[in-house]
Amino acid sequence: MFDELKLSRRTLMGGLGAGAALSAMPAWAQGRSIGGAQIQPGFDQLTGETIDLHIAAGRRIVQGRTGKGVAVNGTVPGPLVRLKEGQNVRLNVTNHLKVDSSIHWHGLLVPFQYDGVPGISFPGIGPGETFTYEFPVRQSGTYWYHSHSGLQEQQGHYAPLIIDPAGADPIKVDRDYILLISEFTTLDPQFILSRLRTGEGYFNEQLSSWTDKYPMNAAERRMWAGMRMLPTDIADVSAPTYTYLANGRGPKEGMEYLFRPGERIRLRLINGGAMTFFNVRIPGLPMTVIAADGQNVRPVEVDELQIATAETYDVIIEPGNAEAYAIVCESMDRSGMALAMLASRPGARADVPALRDPPLLTMADMGMNHGDGGGHEGHSGGDHGSTDHGAMDHGDMPKSAPKSAPSHSMEGMSMRDTALLPPDVKVGPGLDMVSMAPVDKTGDPGLGLRDVPHRVLNYRMLSALEPNKDIREPSRLLELHLTGNMERYMWSFDGRMFKSLDDEPLRFAWNERVRVKLINNTMMAHPIHLHGMFFEVVNGQPPAQQPRKNVLVVQPGASATFDLTANEPGDWAFHCHLLYHMVGGMMQVVTVAGPGGKK
Repeated sequence: MFDELKLSRRTLMGGLGAGAALSAMPAWAQGRSIGGAQIQPGFDQLTGETIDLHIAAGRRIVQGRTGKGVAVNGTVPGPLVRLKEGQNVRLNVTNHLKVDSSIHWHGLLVPFQYDGVPGISFPGIGPGETFTYEFPVRQSGTYWYHSHSGLQEQQGHYAPLIIDPAGADPIKVDRDYILLISEFTTLDPQFILSRLRTGEGYFNEQLSSWTDKYPMNAAERRMWAGMRMLPTDIADVSAPTYTYLANGRGPKEGMEYLFRPGERIRLRLINGGAMTFFNVRIPGLPMTVIAADGQNVRPVEVDELQIATAETYDVIIEPGNAEAYAIVCESMDRSGMALAMLASRPGARADVPALRDPPLLTMADMGMNHGDGGGHEGHSGGDHGSTDHGAMDHGDMPKSAPKSAPSHSMEGMSMRDTALLPPDVKVGPGLDMVSMAPVDKTGDPGLGLRDVPHRVLNYRMLSALEPNKDIREPSRLLELHLTGNMERYMWSFDGRMFKSLDDEPLRFAWNERVRVKLINNTMMAHPIHLHGMFFEVVNGQPPAQQPRKNVLVVQPGASATFDLTANEPGDWAFHCHLLYHMVGGMMQVVTVAGPGGKK
């Protein structure tokens, strides 16, 4: 494995030309179907003007457990596609499955017909068919690609995608590594979905024993029973249903990265999981965050960060004289971890910390009793600015709908009080919870990390390295409520579950500047992803320094806001990136008119 790693390292560092890299690959990695054979862990690299990708089914074996998988060019993750800003690329994707498939280029600025979402931007890729994606590469950074068909992403259909800048890379490093974290399960994802719909706590291993660890009094029991949930309801699916992976390998399978003391290493973190938030730390070694969702940010040093499903972070690490360092990627509910080692020699190992106690939901996560608005800044890097959304006066702003709820005392209120919702939120069986007093929580580092005794990343700490080009004041405010029914496993925007392109989309005029406020009326964190465009997170920074992202986590019972310039015409998916939430209805279409009002 270590020799295999060194090959990967050489290709990642550009030590081999494209032809040499291809000749070093096995035949299936150069573009052939695996024909149902065993899927290999890890990935090779593909580059150039024309790239062939093959989607096929096979068997996966992780730590002795066998399950069905979907691979790209025979591996999980699929091959690293490495491109250059300014080049043109043709990606020929052949589907060897018996069902339709697709590839979505997550975070890439592409013509909407090549975005890869069946039913929205193209029909999909039928069995035996080849579809060619062709577009200019307009950006640089760390991204990834994955299926947008059915639940194939859960089965292994995901891979890294790196775009090198057109000129010299301003980030100088000795080594450049990718850590793509994800999950493996032996279960059919359709079975998982069916069980979530019939009993949403089915895969939550913490539910059966939590009262022994955290006893409640009678009043607390009545309160939680009234909300039909438990404070351990952190993740819908967890270990042991999931085995957490580092570049396709389980925690016992020895994923290693070579280093020499004093080297400067770029570690590109990609969360390619279907349902898992990961808390990432390297005990004894700080991390300097330099990019988020492929976009450069001003360097900020932390000891831990939470990475939501579909997010990417680039960090710089500088190992010292220890023989090894553990890269610990603990699931948010702390049921398990993905694990890799920074190793000064093959087989070197650092101590791996035990799983920490599971976090519990609080009244603040219910949209009540927020206190300071969820900053919890004591050990999380401090409050880097007010979240009062800058100088813009919402009172004077034209709104797309009258969505401002009156202020209420929480005494005697119910979390099912739909009178708190604006009139355009659809009230029905798909909505079973209402946040009483949601506040901005961009200063929240994430569940389980609010009181740790070290520095933890939060959105308020992010600041764009290069100034944003468009700093116009938004002309309108659009409020969207994230809604759901946990018992029925129904998820939605504004109480409306997505069914098809025939649903009324969110419409934006060409080059319109809009402020979008997301209000989470559920008690789960949702990573909301916008296709085709970047937005700027309203986090207290001046407009020119608001960080650009394409995924925004909205904490339970809270709100989060972004500014958007609608300058990419077409129909774009907008959805929660927790896979079963998206399939369960939390998805919408954003339609951007082109110049002159046309797509």
